[in-house]
Amino acid sequence: MTDGCGAPAQTAIAADADTGGQVVVAGKVTGGEGPLGGAYVRLLNADGEFTGEVQASPDGDFRFYAAPGTWTVRALHRSGNGQASVSAEGPGLHQVTIAVA
Repeated sequence: MTDGCGAPAQTAIAADADTGGQVVVAGKVTGGEGPLGGAYVRLLNADGEFTGEVQASPDGDFRFYAAPGTWTVRALHRSGNGQASVSAEGPGLHQVTIAVA
């Protein structure tokens, strides 16, 4: 299922999920009280260029399908912002947690 912009529904993805040979950058946005839903999560390439955005699920889950490389994942929420980096050098699931403060 997709939202209006063609992004996949933002749900948790199992660590052993078959990614079909694709690079999947996925994770959870967290705040001081646990998972933080509704944050806007942006994917930035190694040069800091914006490449995509999704809204985290009510449980804070997000995912992107990306090319191999180094990525920055940034979360923007009314309670604060946070970011994390992930090196996704090959196909598979690359998980990241973003702490918002």
